[in-house]
Amino acid sequence: MGLLTGKTAIVTGAARGIGKAIALKFAAEGANIAFTDLVIDENGQNTEKEIAALGVKVKGYASNAANFEDTEKVVNQIKDDFGSVDILVNNAGITKDGLMMRMSEAQWDAVIAVNLKSAFMMRQKSGSIINMASVVGVHGNAGQCNYSASKAGMIGLAKSIAQELGSRGIRANAIAPGFIITDMTAKLSDEVKAEWAKKIPLRRGGTPEDVADVATFLASDMSSYVSGQVIQVDGGMNM
Repeated sequence: MGLLTGKTAIVTGAARGIGKAIALKFAAEGANIAFTDLVIDENGQNTEKEIAALGVKVKGYASNAANFEDTEKVVNQIKDDFGSVDILVNNAGITKDGLMMRMSEAQWDAVIAVNLKSAFMMRQKSGSIINMASVVGVHGNAGQCNYSASKAGMIGLAKSIAQELGSRGIRANAIAPGFIITDMTAKLSDEVKAEWAKKIPLRRGGTPEDVADVATFLASDMSSYVSGQVIQVDGGMNM
């Protein structure tokens, strides 16, 4: 359909999973893609090849999303390589779950740094910003205090950016996925997976492509009057 033809998108944490699905969907809609991940290994190289096959410009960049200097350097390089940037997807994220009373300071700091600080450091001057949050950032979840806090922060960040920069034509929104079938969720215990399944009216886990479709809507002009919103992609789950 070419919804994003002529636009350039940065997608962080996109060598695999949801980030990769978003990058591929954007490319299929005509966007040039700059994506980052901690390292550009075989997964990143394969992602780059898949996107290039769609006929758009693409380049993967190794970047530590929680390091300010590293991120600033990569963003400047992307601007040099691609010119203007129209879409930013803050997708980089990790989990280090555990009950709050047993959680170490290192576990807390690592998740907050990657999931929230990385979004704060990525600055835009125009276009659409999409923060990848989570339903646990909306509702909370036992055993994921650090992750929930970081994702709630992503939501607050999107809402605040929407208010601060709306007058400049910048939109900011958040997507809150529910139980999405990725490498990250595969690490959860069978008990946790079963508990999640009970809460999903559509009786299935979501796919990265389900999230990518919503991200495409928010990135495109179809959502030109949508800003400061949180869209849950969760199969109707009510936590």
